[in-house]
Amino acid sequence: MDKLTAAKVLLDVAQTESFTATADRLDISRPMVTRHVEAVENWLGARLLQRTTRKVSLTNTGEQMLPDLQRWVEQAQQIEESLMPTQAIQGFVRVSVSMSFGFSELMPALTIFRQQYPGIRLDIDAQDRAVDMVSERIDLAIRTTNDPNPALIGRPFAVCHSKLVASKAYLDARSAITHPTDLEQHACLGYKNFGRHIWQLTKGEQKHQVEVNCDITANEATVLLHGSISGLGISMQPTYLADSKIASGELEWILPDWQLNTLQMYLLYPSRKHLSHPVRALIDFLVNHFEQQQSLR
Repeated sequence: MDKLTAAKVLLDVAQTESFTATADRLDISRPMVTRHVEAVENWLGARLLQRTTRKVSLTNTGEQMLPDLQRWVEQAQQIEESLMPTQAIQGFVRVSVSMSFGFSELMPALTIFRQQYPGIRLDIDAQDRAVDMVSERIDLAIRTTNDPNPALIGRPFAVCHSKLVASKAYLDARSAITHPTDLEQHACLGYKNFGRHIWQLTKGEQKHQVEVNCDITANEATVLLHGSISGLGISMQPTYLADSKIASGELEWILPDWQLNTLQMYLLYPSRKHLSHPVRALIDFLVNHFEQQQSLR
């Protein structure tokens, strides 16, 4: 039996405190989980897990040996990955991403990724909602937030800049916007996740917080984008969506001398201890890829 695989299984059981949960997460049978755990205990000559009818927990010896076992697994994985050609990595990765970033940025990036890693299969869950990564078997979540879930490992990979935009037809029919406070008199389109729609703008030492009127809200950026294109009002859009529409003339950039707050973009995953080769490959690829995208730095 492969020692590295067996050690990964035991570490997962230590995290889930359940043979059944580990079997479900790793998509193997419960008896196979038991065999892996017993193999590690036999190799080390010590009982590492205490099994009861209700719970699985680490023995005192297990608690002492777990950090060393984790380090060994991480080092072994790094060595394997450094020696493994990208074409040889095979497996499956399930990714959760917002629809707007998924359509605009992720799918073009994955075209390059698939050329480098043809053996990695991908399942993209494109929804604008919070997910339970463990129960929904999400390997990697891409999120735009300055407050990532502290229960997850977060690797920053890009910065989201935003612009205020509206159609020429909308702006021609309304009063001019020359200062952030003018926004209070305009129809705005907002994100439904926010209780109050407060836009913060900065110009040098000047800072303004404006509470805008949003009679139309949505949970997804491209819906608001097309609302602005249709003349429904002003929306705050990530530059990766707005810039092409501004360049084409479909939208105009409002208050270009003022900057909106930026948001950090994260790659989130449950644990760095049990990253599979495919997940680690995708994370490293996305970090390197988006480092080269100037609009997201």
